[in-house]
Amino acid sequence: MITVTSTASKKILTNIARRGQGLGIRLGVKTTGCSGLAYVLEYVDTVNPEDISYKQDGFVIVVDPKSSVYLEGLEIDYVRQGLNEGFEFNNPLEKDRCGCGESFRI
Repeated sequence: MITVTSTASKKILTNIARRGQGLGIRLGVKTTGCSGLAYVLEYVDTVNPEDISYKQDGFVIVVDPKSSVYLEGLEIDYVRQGLNEGFEFNNPLEKDRCGCGESFRI
């Protein structure tokens, strides 16, 4: 199960409204960086038959089956720190994260 904080939910709904279309977000992981994996968040307009989907706060969270094993228990938050802001991924399965925070290891 993936959860999204209320702050992140508001930001996702705002971005979907700004786009003028969309069902929700697609989450996944890709191989990259010094630790091996990086999170991918995209806005989604369609759900594929093989996708796993969850409904939350008026939008859909879509995950491809291959990424789901890396995202179990993930919490998505939206954080502002000084001039920086963005989505933050809190994953209980993470064993290590690279120094720059771009990639992680399970």
